[in-house]
Amino acid sequence: MEIKLFGKWDSETVAVKDPSLKSYISVAPVLVPHTAGRNSKKSFDKSKMNIVERLANKLMANQNNTGKKHETLAIVEEALSIIENRTKENPVQVLVDALENSGPREETTRISYGGIAFLQSVDVSPSRRLDTAFRNIALGASESAHKNKKTVAQCLADELIFASKADMQKSFAVKKKEEKERVAQSAR
Repeated sequence: MEIKLFGKWDSETVAVKDPSLKSYISVAPVLVPHTAGRNSKKSFDKSKMNIVERLANKLMANQNNTGKKHETLAIVEEALSIIENRTKENPVQVLVDALENSGPREETTRISYGGIAFLQSVDVSPSRRLDTAFRNIALGASESAHKNKKTVAQCLADELIFASKADMQKSFAVKKKEEKERVAQSAR
């Protein structure tokens, strides 16, 4: 029997184009993305967690959905079906593309030297790149759903579609990525 995400989407055809993120994006076939914290015990075990579950966990970080994993998974499932209806593509592939396009490759760090503090450009590790991408996608979806007629699932679908196309005008996550990289470029 073939295992599909939520019984609908095949994740075996999903390809990660960015070589640095390949080992950190897990698209292993899983029916329901709920590990119940099995990957939270050791450092870097979250890279073994399915990316759909990591997205759901980031969506639970805001005040409205804290601790409501079942509701959050329903939101993610609805968003993925909206993506499939709009783009006619595998929504898991759209999610992977969105993560690749919204993770910054370069950031700044604050360095103090002799009483003078300045910003220094540094490369970002793949793990932090993904964490930042998840955070910005979740923030963009929740902020656009606030005081709006659209549901969170519709806003999440919009954010993922725009981020997968690297649309800087409409995607919150891609806009934040470009902003961080621009500041880092000026601090080289």
